[in-house]
Amino acid sequence: MVQSMTGFGKATGEYNGKKIVVEIKSLNSKQLDISTRLAGLYRDKDIEIRNEISQGLERGKIDFSLYIENSGKETNTQINQSVIEAYHNQIQAISVNTGIDVPANWFEILLRLPEVMKTETTELDENEWIKVKEIMANAIGQLKDFRIQEGKSLEQVFKNKIAHIADLLKKISPFEAERVEKIKAKLEENLQNISEKFDYDKNRLEQELIYYIEKLDVNEEKTRLKTHLDYFIQTMENEHAPGKKLGFITQEIGREINTLGSKSNHSEMQKIVVLMKDDLEQIKEQILNVL
Repeated sequence: MVQSMTGFGKATGEYNGKKIVVEIKSLNSKQLDISTRLAGLYRDKDIEIRNEISQGLERGKIDFSLYIENSGKETNTQINQSVIEAYHNQIQAISVNTGIDVPANWFEILLRLPEVMKTETTELDENEWIKVKEIMANAIGQLKDFRIQEGKSLEQVFKNKIAHIADLLKKISPFEAERVEKIKAKLEENLQNISEKFDYDKNRLEQELIYYIEKLDVNEEKTRLKTHLDYFIQTMENEHAPGKKLGFITQEIGREINTLGSKSNHSEMQKIVVLMKDDLEQIKEQILNVL
């Protein structure tokens, strides 16, 4: 079954009046690469969060965010009034002693000074962590569903491209027979032109001609290519995470197509090979995004 490595999931939940938000997205990557951004309350759970993600997802560059959405009603950050008063008194005293005017924008200046803002730290209780894990599981589930849906689209693309290559392969046969006859006719014509000037061993020539034509035979390449195309579809439909394996199969398909091109010695066959290569390149681009 084909799954995309690209996906997105977002889930929210409420606990003790605060809104907890989890967002997770993934892009293609050769390995599982996890990046986390966590609200301060949950930073001690980073390793556990990474373990949860690695158990639920395979491969991909994962970007995970866990934060508390501020409703505007409550905040853990408070203004330290005693510190502001101390700064205010000091600035007034400096103004009197130096003759420098006191600032007109008191609050703008005071709120920028060190230790004016303080954040009340709270402990993460077990019930809240259980709720967070439920939200995480929901977001990861959404991402996996997204991957499956994207995978269905990719699977259809692959089926269409593989079927087109198979159809192009069938079109080679008529030109293949025509090509051999043209090669024979051309060689015979050239021999007639030089036969009056040179003597040659006709038996040896016939042997060399047979050898030359056999070297241009593409039946083995056609058979192997058809086998690789069938194997691609079987792997795509039957294996859980076939991305890497499909990549190896496309390499084998490419080798056979390249050999067909080098042996073709016929303009129409070469045009067909170019079309095959075009389909294969599009498959290779999409394979990079397959789990």
